[in-house]
Amino acid sequence: MEKQELISKIIESVLDGDEVEAEALAKQALEYNFEPLEIINEGYVAGIKQVGDMFESGELFLPELIQAAEAVKKSTTILNDALVGGEGKDKGKVLIATVEGDIHDIGKAIVVSLLVANGFEVMDLGRDVPTRDIIARAEEFQADVIGTSALLTTTMVKQQELEDMLRKEGLREKYKTIVGGAPVTVRWADKIGADAYAENAGEGVNKIISLLGR
Repeated sequence: MEKQELISKIIESVLDGDEVEAEALAKQALEYNFEPLEIINEGYVAGIKQVGDMFESGELFLPELIQAAEAVKKSTTILNDALVGGEGKDKGKVLIATVEGDIHDIGKAIVVSLLVANGFEVMDLGRDVPTRDIIARAEEFQADVIGTSALLTTTMVKQQELEDMLRKEGLREKYKTIVGGAPVTVRWADKIGADAYAENAGEGVNKIISLLGR
């Protein structure tokens, strides 16, 4: 199978939210010795971005969006595992979560894929994660960066709660923090004291690289 044909099938499987097919194609990519990073970026990330656009335009609904994101997460895990131990796989540890009260996962799924593809070790806590759990897991994981996503104006306050709790417990200087999500702005990041704001997944990766100076 030609690489472009495989990539086209991957994008289709993501748009269909077909986890079984998406995972099977990831395994095929490895069998054909295609470069995992290219398959992630040109196939799964491209597909999930299309899903995100379709969700924003009302062509897809939340259940379909979440299903597509799960397909991407499981499939890119297969490809990411093939990268472990490769050159440049020690850029740092990033813990990422969607804050408590928020079940949106689409943007975070893209960020996780891009971070791993760029050599970071990532712990994805999923969605609707309490602030206390974020900090506890960051301590266990020995994270360098804590990234939080909020897709609702009502849950943005949880990003501020994280900053406040880190300061209260004397842990703020231990971590770099980055925030994102549809209603989040650079002004909000500055107001709560976060280290960085990212408008999209690609910018998020670049900001994290800059924060760590690696």
